[in-house]
Amino acid sequence: MGMPDAEGHGPPDGLPDLPPEWGRVVVPDDASALAEEARQLRRELRRRAATRRWRRRLGLVPGPGGRPPLGLPVLILLVSVLTTLAGLAAVTWPRPPRSGSNPPVVPYPTPTLVTDRPLPALDLVGADDSPVPLRGLLPAMIILVDTCVCPEQVAEAAATAPPGVTVVTVAGGREVSPAASSPTGAPVRALADPAGGLRAYLHLPARPDRATALLVNREGTLVRVVPELGSVEEYRGDLARIAA
Repeated sequence: MGMPDAEGHGPPDGLPDLPPEWGRVVVPDDASALAEEARQLRRELRRRAATRRWRRRLGLVPGPGGRPPLGLPVLILLVSVLTTLAGLAAVTWPRPPRSGSNPPVVPYPTPTLVTDRPLPALDLVGADDSPVPLRGLLPAMIILVDTCVCPEQVAEAAATAPPGVTVVTVAGGREVSPAASSPTGAPVRALADPAGGLRAYLHLPARPDRATALLVNREGTLVRVVPELGSVEEYRGDLARIAA
């Protein structure tokens, strides 16, 4: 049957020859002695069988000729799509307000108004389309009426202005708005600012139905900016300052 080994032991009767590199094979008389090795072998075989099943289900088994499995690119694409969708959901998912049921109210931004700076040498336009140097009207209370004519507020300002202080209304574009008349008959100079130089100088956006006023002394220094022209009491003291 088989060749004996170096100790003169040959394979058991009825068994084929075994590879010589296996060395001496000892068959125990009690099969229970191999129970632990048998359990390890069965566990390894089950693990390999489960791995093969999952690879077949996911399409990860190499194709004929050793081609890469078709399921691997699909799996990578699927993971990428799921990751992108999860990120979008985290960003766009509606969140409840932190407190209460009403959404937060964002107030209208209040610009930073810088005073004590020189008024630029601007030329405005009169009713006859002639240029009017703005510095030639100082000291002055300049009222921007590009979004609101506001005749009542303009008339009150003209009635309160001390002698020597010119009240000027400045409209946008080239069309000069008609000047308001004050109860005391104080004159109001109506001009236009086609280039929007005063708004650009103030960095103050126009608001609907609101007039903005600038108070400039005789040296051409901006003393006060009134973003929303209202009660005379808000700027009465500044009118006295620029008249001095």
